[in-house]
Amino acid sequence: MVFASFSAANPLKVYILAGQSNMEGHAKLSSFDHIGMDPKTAPILKEMRGASGEPVELEDVWITYRTGKEEDQPGIGKLTSGFGARRVSTEDGGKIGPEFTFGIYTRKLANEPILIIKTAWGGKSINTDFRPPSAGSYEFNKKQLETFKKQGKDIAKMKAERNAEVGRYFRMMMEHVRSVLADPGKIHPGYNAKDGYELGGFVWFQGWNDMVDSGTYPDRGEKGGYDQYSEVMAHFIRDVRSELNSPNLPFVIGVMGAGGPTGLYGSRQQRYKNIHQDSPWAAPASLPEFRGNVTAVLTEKYWDPELDAVDQKRGELRSKEKELKESGLSKKEISEQLKGIEDKLFTARDRELLKGITNADYHYKGSAKIMAQIGKAFAEALEGLKK
Repeated sequence: MVFASFSAANPLKVYILAGQSNMEGHAKLSSFDHIGMDPKTAPILKEMRGASGEPVELEDVWITYRTGKEEDQPGIGKLTSGFGARRVSTEDGGKIGPEFTFGIYTRKLANEPILIIKTAWGGKSINTDFRPPSAGSYEFNKKQLETFKKQGKDIAKMKAERNAEVGRYFRMMMEHVRSVLADPGKIHPGYNAKDGYELGGFVWFQGWNDMVDSGTYPDRGEKGGYDQYSEVMAHFIRDVRSELNSPNLPFVIGVMGAGGPTGLYGSRQQRYKNIHQDSPWAAPASLPEFRGNVTAVLTEKYWDPELDAVDQKRGELRSKEKELKESGLSKKEISEQLKGIEDKLFTARDRELLKGITNADYHYKGSAKIMAQIGKAFAEALEGLKK
């Protein structure tokens, strides 16, 4: 995909994407075809693929991606597929996260070349790993301290160990951002130092590790149980803006939505209702100081119930397989019975749908359809803030 050449006297637009595993992105390229099975999302797939059917490579949208080990060098290149989760920053992981369609649609909306700075590490919290400086040190709550005391733990040692980790990934994130902004021309060949750059926005997509942390959030099943997340998130926004000397930097918060709207939840998922309804993840956007320059995207809207249904059928098949293996039947008999069960369970469409699932529910099923919609929504949310 080729766009018009870089217009003189236009600063390079720079966008920052940060978060944990879902910002990394675990949707394999093999799940792309599923996007085209839905008339609503088929147009997105057309933007993601070129005339040859291969993922597009945008000539004037460049990305630098820091993930993996602390000592790894960042990955750099024209935006295309493969900038999702990576074991090594510089190696194509065969996956996408929100960055792919975010770049595609931001480029269409902004109508000018852009640079994306992405930093993401799986399994990280904002209460510790990404904790911003102004939030202060991590303080164990009363319930945690009582538990440690009963267990005979060295509380002073535990405090020291926890706070040695506080803010580590916030600092790594900011170090990468600052190093890129010191000379964007090292990443984007169209950068002109005379015209400079302009920060177009920041997208944050994180929360799973906080959501399942019963220690930090002992009342997480009750209203207000995640208020601490909202408070730290507000500090995060302030500190990012302060460190980048951009007091009104447009900011998008991607609200955790794995599992979809709460109306679709099963009994085991009910404890996550507080994330999706009156969300503490989205709460900072309603603070007076952030009104008009911070917004939240409810990613639950892009969950796919049809994938859920076929995934449940696959679960049934696996249960039957386990039962048959424990029945004492021969391998041939098991195989024959399984084939009969499978033929009854799955339609031709079901078999195609299964290709759209490449990871677990907490990674949005590794669905390119879900990730593509989320990335597009992030781009549109930032454009909405500009307007």
